[in-house]
Amino acid sequence: MNVGKSGYRVFSANSTAACTELGKKITERLGVELGKAVVYQEPNRETRVEINESVRGQDIFIIQTIPRDVNTAIMELLVMAYALKTSCAKNIIGVIPYFPYSKQCKMRKRGSIVCKLLASMLAKAGLTHIITMDLHQKEIQGFFSFPVDNLRASPFLLQYIQEEVPDYRNAIIVAKSPSAAKRAQSYAERLRLGLAVMHGEAQCSESDMADGRHSPPSVRNTTGHPGLENSLGKHRAPFPGIELPRMMAKEKPPITVVGDVGGRIAIIVDDIVDDVEDFVAAAEILKERGAYKIYIMATHGLLSGDAPRLIEESAINEVVVTNTVPHEVQKLQCPKIKTVDVSMILAEAIRRIHNGESMAYLFRNITVDD
Repeated sequence: MNVGKSGYRVFSANSTAACTELGKKITERLGVELGKAVVYQEPNRETRVEINESVRGQDIFIIQTIPRDVNTAIMELLVMAYALKTSCAKNIIGVIPYFPYSKQCKMRKRGSIVCKLLASMLAKAGLTHIITMDLHQKEIQGFFSFPVDNLRASPFLLQYIQEEVPDYRNAIIVAKSPSAAKRAQSYAERLRLGLAVMHGEAQCSESDMADGRHSPPSVRNTTGHPGLENSLGKHRAPFPGIELPRMMAKEKPPITVVGDVGGRIAIIVDDIVDDVEDFVAAAEILKERGAYKIYIMATHGLLSGDAPRLIEESAINEVVVTNTVPHEVQKLQCPKIKTVDVSMILAEAIRRIHNGESMAYLFRNITVDD
């Protein structure tokens, strides 16, 4: 395809070579070349972007994969989007396979919804559309003032299970926590496999974190219900004479596995693999329950810190993630980490958006809970 007559350009906003691999694969599938732009860091760590070709009246797609230096990647995306906006680009579409700060999408005690802030910043910089994949919470789409296409990686991971997992018919899909049960059920139904759910896992889940609704009331020199005074210590009930139910402390039950995994291949599914301590602990429990092989399937392989070493030393047989996040260094440290390429669906999404075609084809056989 002649990029000069195609009506769109594809740019990479990354300043590091390792992060441009996904962009190169996407452009190869589209039959175009990456746009001519230079992204680099000044000696004082300021981000500078130079667009070296005309983008006037064009549909511009910015591919931004998120490395470990998340904040630098965000600034690169914002600066490039604003540069394209001031260069009179027609539409600016961000292709962000892993959306950063997606875990910070709920209000915490004296905190902020950082994901909403980032959505506002992207809109202000000039983006008019976003293509992403497996948002941590689907409700994040409501933070944006422009369209968001939240693609799914599950067809690629399901294909990997069917083609690369020996005797996968003897497998069982495992949810690491009750909150992941819907995703696991979606996988189990499409593979015609059984489902197991782990409950009581010692983890710092989102539901365990205190938010503003559980903040203690302000201190007043009044006397309230004795049970409430005992549970709050020195804090007193805000209004005298009002009796409120006693606040009971939350206690986690012992770790249990609901479902029979004995003599089966256990496949744990999730959206993000970052700190792997929870996955390693889950693998140990499943091994004790009789599972003879353990696989981890996830869309985004952040694999932070000592994740490669912990995986290598654990009972996990394979960790399968997509290439939404660069992790070549981690793969060199741990041969158990495998990669599934999702550039095909991202390239097709770009083509369909530019041509004004329906995106429904990319979501066929995808359930709401996936």
